[in-house]
Amino acid sequence: MILDSLQLDDFRCFPRIEFHPGPGLNLLSASNASGKSTLLEAIGVLLRLSSPRASKLNETIRRGSNGFSLQGRIEDRQLACHLSRETGRRLILDNTLQANAQEYLSLGLVAFFSSEDIELVRGTSSKRRRFLDFLGSQADVGYLKNLRNYERALRARNFLLKEGPRRERELAAYDGPFLSAGSYLRRVRGLLCAELSPLVARHVRAISPRGETTTLGYQQSGEDELSLALTASAEKERRLRQTVVGPHRDDLALEFDDAAAGPFASEGQQRTLALALRLAQAELIRQRRGTPPIYLLDDVFGELDTVRRQRLLQALPDDAQRILTTTSWQWLEEAGQAIHWTIEDGRLAELKQP
Repeated sequence: MILDSLQLDDFRCFPRIEFHPGPGLNLLSASNASGKSTLLEAIGVLLRLSSPRASKLNETIRRGSNGFSLQGRIEDRQLACHLSRETGRRLILDNTLQANAQEYLSLGLVAFFSSEDIELVRGTSSKRRRFLDFLGSQADVGYLKNLRNYERALRARNFLLKEGPRRERELAAYDGPFLSAGSYLRRVRGLLCAELSPLVARHVRAISPRGETTTLGYQQSGEDELSLALTASAEKERRLRQTVVGPHRDDLALEFDDAAAGPFASEGQQRTLALALRLAQAELIRQRRGTPPIYLLDDVFGELDTVRRQRLLQALPDDAQRILTTTSWQWLEEAGQAIHWTIEDGRLAELKQP
């Protein structure tokens, strides 16, 4: 899976910029605030229609503009995502306007690594649920549809719960969609976590010089059976006026050497585990879909020691397209053969190697 070209118009800091990455390793080195992260974010938005840095895509529109345009080519397919403040989103695939995102999203696979991934270990459960949703949307064909159905039912239930007891009959009407979509998400998440756990453990051992043991599991809120959990939580729902059980309250349980990873692991161990989670996520996408995703690594090397940096580079598959950003040139010789890029004054340029 190779991204051959990318064009940004009015996205973040760029009025317009084009990027033509090579099929192997691409190293983008430039100063802070030059737009390196924006390029990787744009790839994620173009291929997956979601941003790792923004909760709403409107936030990525360049200041003073009415919308953005992203265009690219992947495996001889032309993709375009246009977002307007007035008219919303338009998706175009091979010059044909798409009525929905299903076929569009079936094309591009992405693994995104960020310096903020340590929050997967020590941050709130919402970070880990987003990790599972990003994996599920690429690894399971029905996941995204059920996630959207669940979110709609959850919003409706919470609205009616805030309205009070007089809306009980209407509330019950949303229990069916809530349980159907929620049970699907829990089932798929459980299967994904079971497949992820040995992959994470292997990558921790490969990256860390200490050889720690790691386990991963899916932690459900309430009863294992969602319908039973919903019934048991009815009184608490009425008291708090919100839905208190379901996939939106579930978590990813991480243990490092038989202890909870967040409070008991050192920062180095937390960063190792975060990297292992992302590597395992990418590997599982490959196993499920039969092709590697595009690896996007946004300034993840600055906080790593030399050993972990070298082992991470070795863990990236040679047959996948890899695009790495950094502010430092000092370690680039460790990366091996690569295409080198830089950004100066809003312009992207390839650096010719001697």
